[in-house]
Amino acid sequence: MNEPKTVGIREIPRADKWLMLSIQHLFAMFGATILVPFLVEISPAVALVSSGLGTLAYLLVTRGQIPAYLGSSFAFITPMVSAISAEGIEGMLVGSFVAGLVYGIVAILIKGIGVSWLINLLPPIVVGPVIMVIGLGLAPVALDMAMYVPGLEEQVYDGTLFTIALITLFITVIASIFFRGFFGLIPILIGIIGGYTTAYFAGIVDLDPVREAAWFAAPEFYIPFVTFTPVFSWTIIAIMVPVALVTLSEHIGDQMVLSKVVGKNFVKKPGLHRSIFGDGIATIISSCLGGPPNTTYGENIGVVALTRVYSVFVIGGAATLAIIFGFVGKIAALIESIPAAVMGGVSILLFGIIASSGLRMLIDNKVDIGQKRNLIISSVILVIGIGGAFIQVTDEIQIPGMALAAIIGVLLNLILPGRTVIKNSDDMFKGISEEVKEEK
Repeated sequence: MNEPKTVGIREIPRADKWLMLSIQHLFAMFGATILVPFLVEISPAVALVSSGLGTLAYLLVTRGQIPAYLGSSFAFITPMVSAISAEGIEGMLVGSFVAGLVYGIVAILIKGIGVSWLINLLPPIVVGPVIMVIGLGLAPVALDMAMYVPGLEEQVYDGTLFTIALITLFITVIASIFFRGFFGLIPILIGIIGGYTTAYFAGIVDLDPVREAAWFAAPEFYIPFVTFTPVFSWTIIAIMVPVALVTLSEHIGDQMVLSKVVGKNFVKKPGLHRSIFGDGIATIISSCLGGPPNTTYGENIGVVALTRVYSVFVIGGAATLAIIFGFVGKIAALIESIPAAVMGGVSILLFGIIASSGLRMLIDNKVDIGQKRNLIISSVILVIGIGGAFIQVTDEIQIPGMALAAIIGVLLNLILPGRTVIKNSDDMFKGISEEVKEEK
């Protein structure tokens, strides 16, 4: 079989091919991007628009040199739910804005003194268990959606809903394992479509809002100083910011993978500082519209690897389509008509994958859990994070479990003897060529 022709980073495909390639990226990110706002009960349409605008901003900040798509971040689901519960969506958006500022500060520090300090602050033995906490902590959310009738104060089990959730899960698993090519990269979307179809024939889908919705409808944006007045809260900062530090480590991993896929060292050119800064700008833009924090998407990196189309214009086309979709009222109504059981079925797999990716980080980095130091750090992070421990600093300031787990993990790593210190960050990125392929 002949390998597909490579399309360079700055190459513009033929118009019809350009559209189809961009639609592929749109499908790849669609399921996960709309699932996050669905779970935290904010507008999926806003998430699509902020995802598209954030990606375009990212491409500008990185000087059109990194073909990466940014969508809704799963790592922030629990902090967003906690922040909304404490201070409403307005408080959550302030926390998201500050998380974006943290990205910017880290980018400036990396530009000035390199990335070694960040890797030493957040090594795999800390980040891996925290990622596991993120996934396992969300497990009750997935099962609640899958098993219980939504909208009731008391939990009422419904066997039909749970059956639909399990069918959705089964379809998603089948798509993940047996589908090949592009369809193997969109199992979430396939699972949602299969579950939705099942729910429709089971009679629990109401399509009247879709029929009544206008084709064009502006999303329900939350714009600071226009629709609400931002209020600073130390509790929200304590909830959101520690997770931003963890997602920074994930971002570095994505850049390393993408560098290997494309054959260019994006860590050095245009630089990790630009990539992180672009991610921060995308999150700030999203927070100023009412959307969730953004992050680079592994699904879209998979599309880049499969198609060997590295063009940033294709990524930009997908971002533009996402913005357009956000203003199509019938699409927003269709998303909102998806039963919670369908999303619950998909979430069972997704949240488990998040937890497993934390375990994979430990394995890939050859972390020896048999060492007492590593065993202690991982054990304490897992129990504090999943158990829901918190510190009530004042009546208004609380450090919740996930943030507390990350903070204690960092402190234990710094205090306990036997820590491995990385002095030269280049050692981390060996194997990524400087300039393997010349741009076309």
